[in-house]
Amino acid sequence: MNFDLDQEHQTWKKVVHDFVAKEVKPKAREVDETESFNWDAVRKGGPIGLLGMSIPEAYGGSNVGMISNAIALEELGWGCGSTALAFTAHNGLGTAPIAIYGSEELKQKWLSLVSSGKNKLGALALTEPGAGSDLQGGVTTRAEKQGDEWVINGAKMWCTNAGIAEYIITLVRTDPQGGSKSLSMILVPTNSAGLHIGSPEKKMGLRGSPTHAVSYDNVRVPLGNLIGAEGRGLQQTLATLDAGRISIGAISVGLAQAAFEAAVGYANERKAFGQALSEFQATQFKLANMATEIELARTLIHKAAWLKEQNRPINKEAAMAKLYATEMAERVCYQAIQIHGGNGYSREYHVERIYRDARLMTIGEGTSEIQRLVIARHVLAD
Repeated sequence: MNFDLDQEHQTWKKVVHDFVAKEVKPKAREVDETESFNWDAVRKGGPIGLLGMSIPEAYGGSNVGMISNAIALEELGWGCGSTALAFTAHNGLGTAPIAIYGSEELKQKWLSLVSSGKNKLGALALTEPGAGSDLQGGVTTRAEKQGDEWVINGAKMWCTNAGIAEYIITLVRTDPQGGSKSLSMILVPTNSAGLHIGSPEKKMGLRGSPTHAVSYDNVRVPLGNLIGAEGRGLQQTLATLDAGRISIGAISVGLAQAAFEAAVGYANERKAFGQALSEFQATQFKLANMATEIELARTLIHKAAWLKEQNRPINKEAAMAKLYATEMAERVCYQAIQIHGGNGYSREYHVERIYRDARLMTIGEGTSEIQRLVIARHVLAD
């Protein structure tokens, strides 16, 4: 396969880059320091397709494909990690399950609503206080049928976008007997009685992307809010996370690119011992390694995205791409701070914020340890 971007992808990349350069990147510091969400980016990003990347055009989306999705998220990550995370949580987690598995009624009712930029976003709640990676055995939030409604009780945590969402797709246990067919996805509007969204978490980074605990106290929703078939929630979630790992990897590449560009600029401007930092071999080696790792990670992301577009299995490739890209971003951000020296530790310089934002990427949507388990499972089977 050829990883060169065709004209359509190049045009899309420029459109998104110009948008991010104007509407996202200049507000990144403010978003971080005030812990505020960039609603302007949502309002203006909807019309150019950034809120409908997983949604078919028939339901108001842009349906750009996985490669263009990765391109857009890299650009958003380059501009602001917080804004990028909110966008990917909306597209990959909050809308894709409906677009892929949802009924015609759910698609018609919700997808155009959240892709326009005029309303709130979508969210997905998986993690629980007692269960992170162990979805099959750890999910205790339950949904029971009563008449023509689901009655939901339980609690979730680390739900990105919950406080800025129209609805929360919730992974629940619909069969108390357990097993791989005991979980289901149900759409829960955020104005539902009994649904409580906690205050935004106080986080190390990505402070402009709101993350919340969510509790369900006899929340009632129609039976038709079931997404896909009852008992297929685990399988749907795992497939959703595979694609999500490509997206998180793409954001990581964008964060690394931003840190790298800052490091290059600083190395050319800063003088030490009578010459620019960029003239020292130690600095040159750092920059060479950073540039090489970024390019390799981008290639892995684009390969996994291409496989997704070909409807081929991506479980191993998505895990590899996320693992390498997220850990690469930490290494690049670390070296960017080293090149900045003491200034790199100051909030006056962007690399400090980028470093904090990159830290979550090795945890969210499957930790690095989980990615290694997935990869090893495939390697040993092969």
